Amino acid sequence: MTKSIAKRFLSILSFIILLPGFNHAQELLCQVIVNAEQVQTTERAIFKEMEVNFARFMNDMKWTSEVYQPHERIRCNLNITINNMPAIGLFTASVQVQSVRPIYDTNYETIVLNYADRNFEFQYTESQPLEYVENNFNNNLVAMLSFYAYVIIGIDHDTFSNLGGDEYYNKALNISNLAQQSESPGWQPFDSNRNRYWLIENLTNNQLQGIREGYYTYHRMALDRFLTDPEDARVQILGVLKVIEEVKDLYTNSILIISFFDAKTNELINIFKEGNIQVRRDVYNILTKVDPTKTERYKEIIQN
Repeated sequence: MTKSIAKRFLSILSFIILLPGFNHAQELLCQVIVNAEQVQTTERAIFKEMEVNFARFMNDMKWTSEVYQPHERIRCNLNITINNMPAIGLFTASVQVQSVRPIYDTNYETIVLNYADRNFEFQYTESQPLEYVENNFNNNLVAMLSFYAYVIIGIDHDTFSNLGGDEYYNKALNISNLAQQSESPGWQPFDSNRNRYWLIENLTNNQLQGIREGYYTYHRMALDRFLTDPEDARVQILGVLKVIEEVKDLYTNSILIISFFDAKTNELINIFKEGNIQVRRDVYNILTKVDPTKTERYKEIIQN
């Protein structure tokens, strides 16, 4: 497998071995949770079926031509909250998409992607087959699940090699372009500035490439080396934040920047509670500028 780190960790391997049905090496190890408490229906078995079938689709599909070992699979979650069932078989929902990455020589996993999709609308009937066919828009549900599979794989690759996710972002972009021909929400540029269209636009926009390069620096050059040289790791992350600050000045509402801080806020606070005080002050000044809604939380960085 073409990653800078050839192995993930034994703890993850042990976890996978214990899970039934996950003894073959596909790319994703995805947990799906469907919360349908808001839906008024007596036919509740379909929601458990969704969990099983959506997870099977994500985990059993071979998304790339790469060879993944079982312990290299990407751990991720789809937390789907169904808000309404306007008609039989039609569901409106939101979904929180998360993926994690192990940090070298530790038991720690860092959140890489933490993205909220509030326009997750789909049709599903009992025992409905889910099949992804490249270059073909089958239905909105398959398109959305496939889109996020490629985004998750692309971001994971970005953290292990500089701009390593290009191939997979292009596949997600192709899905988005095909889906725009439908009337389903979340794929159109004018629906919202926080939807699937803008997520993949940001990930493939050359003017935001510095953020993607920052994913590599942050994870491979900083977190993977944090145990051996924490002060240099902090300086590396400060450099990433400076790039984000520059991009933020040009793209005020970039969903990629929002998603980055949704994933990294807690981690950044924990990293910079200690270390060189001038570096911490510089980090605090940048964070309160580019992510001002969390200013009170970021004060922890400079309190001691």
